[in-house]
Formats: sequence, structure tokens, C-alpha cells
Amino acid sequence: MRGDGNLADKYRVDFGIALRLSIARQHRLRVASEISEFYFRFDFAVAALIRCGMLDMARRIRSEDVAALPARERLVYLRREIDGPIVFTHGFGIEGQLIFYWICERDLDIDVVTLDTGRLFPETYTLWAETERRYGRRIRAIYPDRAALDRLVAKQGSDGIYESKQARAACCDVRKTRPLDRALSGAAAWITGLRADQNEIRRDGGLSGFDASRGVLKFNPLYDWTREVVLAETRRLYVPINSLHAKGFASIGCAPCTRALRPGEAERNGRWWWEQDGHKECGLHLPRNRPAKDSPRRDPVEISAGCG
Repeated sequence: MRGDGNLADKYRVDFGIALRLSIARQHRLRVASEISEFYFRFDFAVAALIRCGMLDMARRIRSEDVAALPARERLVYLRREIDGPIVFTHGFGIEGQLIFYWICERDLDIDVVTLDTGRLFPETYTLWAETERRYGRRIRAIYPDRAALDRLVAKQGSDGIYESKQARAACCDVRKTRPLDRALSGAAAWITGLRADQNEIRRDGGLSGFDASRGVLKFNPLYDWTREVVLAETRRLYVPINSLHAKGFASIGCAPCTRALRPGEAERNGRWWWEQDGHKECGLHLPRNRPAKDSPRRDPVEISAGCG
């Protein structure tokens, strides 16, 4: 009996090992398939961009050349070197306000847009109106798709973001990332207010780079500036900033996702503070590896068609 028991135990152990190996193999195959699918799409997209000359354009905007210029002149340089439309996404932070001041100062042909999620602070809407009045220039609003927003709220409620990171990411996707896709449709370059000292993800962005997942040159004119330097320049130029900054808010996004900082906290710790990981990103500055379900697919044919 003992021998039969040992044999049964051996078979159970062998079966368990075989099952785990089979599961692991299936996982590896699935991951390999997803990676292969991504690079298949990526290669076709890059090939299309090469055909329409966008990668040649990206190579003309060299970070070392940009770094040698004063920040306000970097925008002039970009506008001179880029033939197609340029979009600046304004989030009404201190960086965005300074960049907008420079765009207006030089009357640069740059499309200034903002992603109005419908959940911004009242103070942000006040700053938006004040900024337009002061500089006499409209900031174009891009809104979430109504049907996609209705489905999101029906599924997770108005404050489902606190239930899980997946729920919060789904909200950011509908309210911000997909509208950004629409804002950048047809654009040759995208200007942002990213700074290297905000976090590691943003540090990897550089002064300029090619965002292959969106098919645009990404340009960060304040990349090598610190928050203190930006604040000092807004004060020197009397650029209006959000009144929430005086109340301890540093990085300001949607009202349900933003709180004031505690003493000693990092700049972006006030965003999605209930989540444990330190990335603190909504998805705007992460690669768009997959088309969203409700977003128009930018396949190679569409990208090629947009080059002419």
C-alpha cells in the first residue's frame, strides 16, 4: 500500500509540474503573440511615416540644437522647422501658462487646445476665461465622446475611479486619452509642458522625440527647467496662474483626482493619491500601443492618407 501511495503521490507531483509548465507555456505564447501584434502594427505605421517624410522631419529637430536656445525661442525654432500643423495641449498648469504666453507674444501659428474632461476645478475654468481675456486668443476645447462617456458612467458610476486602478484608467482613457487622439489627428508636432524633474517617465521624454504610437513629433520646450524656475518666470512676466497653487496644489488635474500636497511630498503625489504605484500618469504621455475600442483606428492607410 505504501508503494502504491508513493506512486500516486509521484503521479500527482508530475501532473502538477506538467500543468504548471503548460500554463506557463500558454502565457509565454500569449505574451509573444501580443508583442508580435504590436510590432507588426508599429512597423507598418513607421513605414507609412517614412513614406510621407515625417521621420525625416523628426530628425531635423535635434535635442542638442534645441537645448542651446532660450526656451521661448525653442517654440519659434519649432514653428520654422515644421511644415505641418502644430498642436499645443494646454492643461492650465504653470508650464502651460508660460508656454501660452510665449505663443501669444510671438503670435505663433500653433493650435492651442485643452482637454475639457468635464471634471476640472472651478478655479481652472476661471483661469481659462481670464487667460483668454488677457491675451485675446481662444483656447479650443476638446470634449470626451458623449456616447463613450455615457457608457463609462453607466458601468462605474460618477466616482468609480476610487474602486480600482483599472476603473480610474478607464476614466482617464475616455475623458483625456481618446480626446487627445482627436486633438492630434493630422498634426505634425505636439507641444507639451513636460519637465524632466517631474518623474522618471517624463525624464525619458527629452526635449524632443518622435511618438511613433501617435505619429507626431513630441516637443517639450521646458524639459530642462525646474518648477522653481518656471514659477519665477511667471511672476516676472505677470503670467496668471491657478489660484489653487497658493493653497498647496502643485500638479492640478481633475477635481476628484487631485489634492493639495503635504509638506515634503513630491510634486505629482497629489494626483491619484489613493493608488500605491509611483507613476502618477493618466496615459497622455504613455505610448498608445493599442487603439481604444471607441476610437477610430489609425491604421497604415489612414496615416498615409494624412501625409498629403
